[in-house]
Amino acid sequence: MSEANHISSTPFGSGKFATTHWSVVLAAGDTSASQHEQALSSLCETYWFPLYAYLRRRGYNAHQAEDYTQGFFAQMLDKHYLRKVGPKPGKFRSFLLAALRHYVADEHNHARAIKRGGNRKILSLDFNTAEHKYALGLTYDLSPDKVFERSWALAVLGKTMDRLKAELAGRDKQKHFDVLRIYLGGQAAKVPYHDVADKLKMTEGAVKVAIHRLRRRYREILREEIAQTVAGEDQIDEEIKDLFAVLTC
Repeated sequence: MSEANHISSTPFGSGKFATTHWSVVLAAGDTSASQHEQALSSLCETYWFPLYAYLRRRGYNAHQAEDYTQGFFAQMLDKHYLRKVGPKPGKFRSFLLAALRHYVADEHNHARAIKRGGNRKILSLDFNTAEHKYALGLTYDLSPDKVFERSWALAVLGKTMDRLKAELAGRDKQKHFDVLRIYLGGQAAKVPYHDVADKLKMTEGAVKVAIHRLRRRYREILREEIAQTVAGEDQIDEEIKDLFAVLTC
């Protein structure tokens, strides 16, 4: 069995998925898979807001964007969209966005948007925070497509950070994470090592080692998150490059 077609038996709990390529998409598209619901939930967690933000930037109001997002996921489940998409390089996001555009453009679905979206809740999409998150991005003069890409990048980085935080909390190192997370940014933190050492009651040398390990684990988790929706190892670096590129636009 090829790696791209293998779904690990590793539990998906707490947002941690098997790192085999395309694993989360395969599990989400296979209703008979034991990990189906958790895989689908993970995909929705990552992509619902980018799709919502795309619709808002297209000019739809908050209520319409919520209805269309809910309706889109409802149709995706009903028509088993995820069974139709193959592990092509960097195409999963493009597939979702194209499918959403088709859904919105379909006049029949447009007439049923409130019925299928507003009255049928798909998974746990927290639209209570959607407008706040969307407003935070209004300072960026971006096209709808760029808004989608940027929101996707932030969602992936957010999940990566949440996983790292949970790992350290599970090892009773919550304080280490809270203090050292400032060093995970793209630029070196301005907080001197000796200040951090005082807070954590560590030597400066130990702090530097801890930061190195934190950064290394952060990169590992990010690669694992990216691997779930790409076909092969060679595509991970390209996706990560794209991820950071859209954040610098």
